[in-house]
Amino acid sequence: MIDLHSHLLPGLDDGVRSFEQAEEIINRFMALGYYKLITTPHVMSDAYRNTSETILGKLEELRAYLVERDIHIRIEAAAEYYLDEELFRKLEQAEPLLTFGDKYLLFETNFLTEPLNMKEFIFLATTRGYKPVLAHPERYLYLQQDLSKAQDLLDRGVLFQANISSFTGYYSKQVQSTVNKLVEKRVVHMLGSDCHHIHHANLISEALSMKYFRKALSLPLLNKSL
Repeated sequence: MIDLHSHLLPGLDDGVRSFEQAEEIINRFMALGYYKLITTPHVMSDAYRNTSETILGKLEELRAYLVERDIHIRIEAAAEYYLDEELFRKLEQAEPLLTFGDKYLLFETNFLTEPLNMKEFIFLATTRGYKPVLAHPERYLYLQQDLSKAQDLLDRGVLFQANISSFTGYYSKQVQSTVNKLVEKRVVHMLGSDCHHIHHANLISEALSMKYFRKALSLPLLNKSL
């Protein structure tokens, strides 16, 4: 399979701190059968002010590090954009954003309340030719409490990327229940590890024993065509 959400570029966000940590996780992914990784550093105006240049530069450093150690896996980079005013500015000024696949744009929001500008963002992103992908929808309280909001996002063209660790109850039972419901409704379009450290990678093995994760794997996931 292809993983499309992780934090494996050292020192750019709250993910791995060193190339050695990245190597350990990548070896674990390879042992699990992954053949391609799309890593996605945070881009947040108040915390991680990464740019396309810093992300792609660090990607080349990681690739060189892996080659030196005779580790061969396809690795690319996009970004996990936080929905804030800086992201709006980038869209309004038509600054190129880091995407994966067919211009899939991974984004996240605050976890408690639906952003007032969510619908405006979706409209602006889609008119710019992007395909918005909401990272870990099961983790947002405003969607847990009202799944009709999830349907509204789907109707507006947003795709859903669920976290594999959510199926294990790692975040909470409520998150686990919500991701199971999304699978039942067949509205999970992508799966991602959201891997920040080796424990997240190890949770993939645990998820394999979960009924709803196996159901998710039977969906027409876009992971298979990236």
